Amino acid sequence: MDQFYIIALSISLTLVSIIILFIKKPTSSKSPPLPPGPRGLPIVGYLPYIGKNLLVQFTELAHKYGPIYKLHLGHKLWVVVSSPSITKEVVRDNDLIFANRAVSIGLRVATYGGSGVVWSPNEPGWRLMRKIFVHEMISPSSLEASYNLRKDVVRKTIRNIHHNKIGKAIQMRDLCFLTVLNIVINLMWGGTIEGEEGERIVTEFNIVVEKLLDLTGKGNISDFFPFLAGLDLQGVKRNMERHVECMDKMFDAVIDLYQQRFNGKGIEQGRKDLLQLLLKHKEDNKDDSETGLTLQQFRVMMMDFIAGGTSAQSTAIEWAMAELLKNPEILAKVQQELSDVVGDNNIVEESHMSKLKYMEAVFKESLRLHPAIPFLIPRSPIESSIIGGYTIPKRTTVFVNVWSIQRDPSIWENPLEFRPERFLDKNQNLDYSGNNFNYFPFGSGRRMCAGMPLAERMSFYILASLLHSFEWRLPEGEQLDMAERFGIVLRKTKPLVALPTPRLSDSNLYA
Repeated sequence: MDQFYIIALSISLTLVSIIILFIKKPTSSKSPPLPPGPRGLPIVGYLPYIGKNLLVQFTELAHKYGPIYKLHLGHKLWVVVSSPSITKEVVRDNDLIFANRAVSIGLRVATYGGSGVVWSPNEPGWRLMRKIFVHEMISPSSLEASYNLRKDVVRKTIRNIHHNKIGKAIQMRDLCFLTVLNIVINLMWGGTIEGEEGERIVTEFNIVVEKLLDLTGKGNISDFFPFLAGLDLQGVKRNMERHVECMDKMFDAVIDLYQQRFNGKGIEQGRKDLLQLLLKHKEDNKDDSETGLTLQQFRVMMMDFIAGGTSAQSTAIEWAMAELLKNPEILAKVQQELSDVVGDNNIVEESHMSKLKYMEAVFKESLRLHPAIPFLIPRSPIESSIIGGYTIPKRTTVFVNVWSIQRDPSIWENPLEFRPERFLDKNQNLDYSGNNFNYFPFGSGRRMCAGMPLAERMSFYILASLLHSFEWRLPEGEQLDMAERFGIVLRKTKPLVALPTPRLSDSNLYA
């Protein structure tokens, strides 16, 4: 009896299962599989095999598994894209689906819950902030109006080198970082906070931004095992909260000071700094909860401007300087072009930039080999999608390996050779617009770098001024180390150190 009951129950369950499967069976064909990828271990996945040099490792994995592959890392799924055609599918053809960011726990703290122009999801608040930033803060007319602010900072750097650093070893990363930071802070509040107070704020921002960037590049076990997030085993969240609290105090102090000076007045003729624009927008929309800005959004946009505008651009300048010191014949060509266009009895102006074609090619070639953001900012699809013939599930973390694409020998002839001439061919269409997926150091699509117009002007102008004003060489016995240190921003493992000597005979040009 018992045996008959068991057999009958088994048959019944089998029939029910068959019926359910038949009902649920989709009318369309089976969904494509996940991308291929290496096998990992139970629970931890591929995490134990992740090395320090992700750039090389991820490129080698692409050689083995193809231009799109998956990595199971703990409880997270990563997908890495390493070809122009599949990149186009992600950032252009399916741009809306992949418009959101994959935000780590540490970055969620640093970006006030994953908000701001860089990290916010594709929603009305993000579109409002981006509109203010792109169409008002860094529009062509605003960039022209703020030129003197940039010029004053760059000339101060040149003057400081000439008066205090000739023949002395300069760490180029620090020099470029402080120059860019001073420009960004001036653009944020128009240089209205000067003297000792201004210098103190710049110094404090420098310290905190460096710590924030170090933390964002640090692997966090909680990102791969979310159930451990509450324990914060590595202290990433706690440390990030501490540094963000310091930034908040500095932001609030600056906002309060500025509000007292703004006092309801309109934007001053001939200048538009970020705080003026934000305060004016807040005043104009104070009765509209949808278009008004909160104090938190003020902080977010200031954090975006400082963190996003300093390290990446100063690193780009350092890499270009390193490549030129490694290739002295190219450096000589650049300085000859500067002499021809600017003259040796003049100082560099931004108006000269469009005429420095060879130097522009040098900077583009440096960004090809050393893109400031080597994997771009990771994306996360809002729904399951088909990319490259494979299924990419919702909320997967998707990386685009621009570093690998821009060194691909099937795209670039002698890809590891520093050869600026490849950018002199106008037919190649190798610009910063993100329309050519062989070369897109600033990204592409609706989430490409919002600050690209400012970054291009600022970095190029600083580099041109340094090369026009001084001769540069390595310290005696120093070997040039071009090793890369992976992180959100691609830095040199060993910071570049160089010695300047005056290049211009007229000392008044350094005044």
